[in-house]
Amino acid sequence: MKFSCEKALLQGAISITARAVSPKSSIPALEGILLEAGQQLQLTGYNLETGIRTTVQAEIAQQGALVLSARLFGEIVRKLPDDMITFSTDGLMVNIKCGLSEFNIMGIDPEEFPELPSVNQENAFSIFQKDLKSMISQTLFAVSDNESRPIHTGSLFEVGENGLTVVSVDGYRLALRREAIRSRTGENSFSFVVPGSALGEVEKICADSEEEATVTQGARHILFQIGQTMLVSRRLEGEFLNYRQSIPRNNAIKVEGDTKELLTTIDRVSLIINENNKSPLRCVFGDGVLRISTKTAIGDAQDRCPITGDGKELEIGFNNRYLMDALKAAPAQRVRLELQTGVSPCVILPTEGEENFLYMVLPVRLKAGE
Repeated sequence: MKFSCEKALLQGAISITARAVSPKSSIPALEGILLEAGQQLQLTGYNLETGIRTTVQAEIAQQGALVLSARLFGEIVRKLPDDMITFSTDGLMVNIKCGLSEFNIMGIDPEEFPELPSVNQENAFSIFQKDLKSMISQTLFAVSDNESRPIHTGSLFEVGENGLTVVSVDGYRLALRREAIRSRTGENSFSFVVPGSALGEVEKICADSEEEATVTQGARHILFQIGQTMLVSRRLEGEFLNYRQSIPRNNAIKVEGDTKELLTTIDRVSLIINENNKSPLRCVFGDGVLRISTKTAIGDAQDRCPITGDGKELEIGFNNRYLMDALKAAPAQRVRLELQTGVSPCVILPTEGEENFLYMVLPVRLKAGE
């Protein structure tokens, strides 16, 4: 195998594929990146759960394949001068030249690298990359890390007549985002669950552009095609929460507030809350004002935030981080908070336009003196 490639392009491709490389594995090839020089130069990383393959522009003089340690190869390329890199192999010995620098390192037989799963297309849809990126980033925080319910360690993707809906739940909160899709093939409506770890990588690969990303549902895997990069991930199997029945919508109390003001007020009061001094926020929704306070071993803090509407002096407790995560993710300048009682969930929605997002945060029981 022999090829030459610009350092910046090769470095970018290594950083993308290295995200799917096993940091430590009993199979040495899984700690490496598979380089394949055919009609194009392809780099692949695969940890048996998520695989990433990307294509790089390169001048290929001789075709071939080899696996190189992702850590070592990445470090070598990163520290080489900004110039053309020439890569050649003699058996498993690899020669890397760039400017006055030269490395000779041992590779691994490509036969030891497991094949990426093939995804037989059942259903597929395409969406703008920027929309997919924002939908993932604004719901991923609510994915569960509790392995006792594996299905909730991923996000539910639902494709229907109204576009794409992405839902994440972790038992304490729910995050939902909706967007239109560009096109779809297959069934009129379909759904699947993608592991949160894979979605974190998809988010990083997506650009803030109106270039399309294609998502293909297979029998056991999901394929994301984003520009010159593809990511394949196993699907999570099981019964996802029936989120429609879980969201209370006949709420008697509805108030509105500026997202940034609410966030800033909560952030200030949270200054005296830390890992050792955990305490819920005591929120009192009054007429035109939200009063927030907390008390820990460090001391106590109170603040006020103007709101629109009458909260009828409803007192309710929240985990400060869960409430802040939802407000940070909300893609709107103003939000509507819907409440019922001091022990029922708080639903956060946009005040205007379509309901393209919905966040639900469960309350924390307040103790006397908190």
